[in-house]
Amino acid sequence: MLDERRIRNLNTAPAGTGPVVYLMQRDQRAQDNWALLHAQEQALKNKVPLIVVFSVFTIPSRATERIYDFMLTGLKEVEETLAKLQIPFVVLEGKAEDMVPSFVKKIDGGELVLDFNPLRRVKEQHSTLAKKLPMRVSEVDSHNIVPCWQASPKEEFAAYTFRPKINRLLSDFLTDIPTLKKHPYTIEVKLKNNWQLLPDNLKLEPSQESKYKTGETLAKKRLREFIETRLPSYHLDRNDPNKDGQSGISPYLHFGQLSAQRVALEVKAARAPKDAKDAFLEELIVRKELADNYCFYNEHYDKVAGAHAWAQKTIEEHKNDSREHLYTKEQFERGDTHDELWNAMQQQMVEEGKMHGWCRMYWAKKILEWTPDVQTAIDIALYLNDKYELDGGDPNGICGVMWSICGVHDRAWNEREIFGKIRYMNFAGAKRKFDVKAYIERYGKDKTLFD
Repeated sequence: MLDERRIRNLNTAPAGTGPVVYLMQRDQRAQDNWALLHAQEQALKNKVPLIVVFSVFTIPSRATERIYDFMLTGLKEVEETLAKLQIPFVVLEGKAEDMVPSFVKKIDGGELVLDFNPLRRVKEQHSTLAKKLPMRVSEVDSHNIVPCWQASPKEEFAAYTFRPKINRLLSDFLTDIPTLKKHPYTIEVKLKNNWQLLPDNLKLEPSQESKYKTGETLAKKRLREFIETRLPSYHLDRNDPNKDGQSGISPYLHFGQLSAQRVALEVKAARAPKDAKDAFLEELIVRKELADNYCFYNEHYDKVAGAHAWAQKTIEEHKNDSREHLYTKEQFERGDTHDELWNAMQQQMVEEGKMHGWCRMYWAKKILEWTPDVQTAIDIALYLNDKYELDGGDPNGICGVMWSICGVHDRAWNEREIFGKIRYMNFAGAKRKFDVKAYIERYGKDKTLFD
């Protein structure tokens, strides 16, 4: 039985007698998916078919072949897995608020279940669907271990205010996840998913191929490989960009091919030092779910207005500080700055679809230093992050940029030019942290980002 606290109704309409439709968006997996389990539970209770739909359209900031190939290849596996369980999977081409109502009407659907997502465009989309459809529309948080609205009723100031609230509820929600069953009530859906034509219809921008294999099965394999080989030294190696010390699972978490709850359960059960497991679970649970909290409760999450009052004050006081270097969005995108280390970080992101976590902080802070104002820095950092990072377009990425540029979830530091009291990072500090020369040799200027 699903914990009712994971579910919230978005309208007051009752459920109908037709099939239950689950609109899969953020959690692109067949198993370990609370939203899909809730949809099946409702369908079994009413003895009706269950249909999973996915609405695909081009998001301008994410419209690269690499990102959509990663997503669509994973969705093909979802289709195959659901077919074995007698659950149809339908891809609708277009925005969900336009396509889903007509589909639901066509099959005489009785209820719509949605994934929770705190981002502005998705919240607006879900609100529109709840108003358009004359049936119960509910939302299930299957992405977070503790449902976002249960973890806290307000925006949290920082990890230290959020951590106790999460920890008090973990034992309630960090439970094993039931297995999706073969569905006994079937329906024939005549729409066939055209996987071959879909990339052409989306008019995607060419990009380098991903080094990451995709799909639910491979995501679980990648998790097992991390637990067996890198988790034991995670607390020692994770902050060195020259070591393969991080988990490498953030793209799978972002696309929902991997459940954060399943990851936490596997890590807690692993044979690894307590310090390593604690360090990883802090990132997976506290920091990741704090990012959802920020985006859910702060409507200005990608604006200077979304920063703490102290940060807005210091930004205002230093808005006219002169910059030694100024670069355009195009120069940043090409990795064409005076800083070899920054250029190498941009190269890694473009080439691999993933930048080391510590590098992302330095990378974003230098964009602040080399742009005419803070909002321009935010916009450029998010544009590049969302376009090239496989895990971009995500609350984690937004929070990372806002932490680096606006001090979100951070504290005030010693005052200096341009940054004010925002935490500062520089090349000398990077050299003390890791072998900068080796990193630049691996990703540096001898490589060309764009022909």
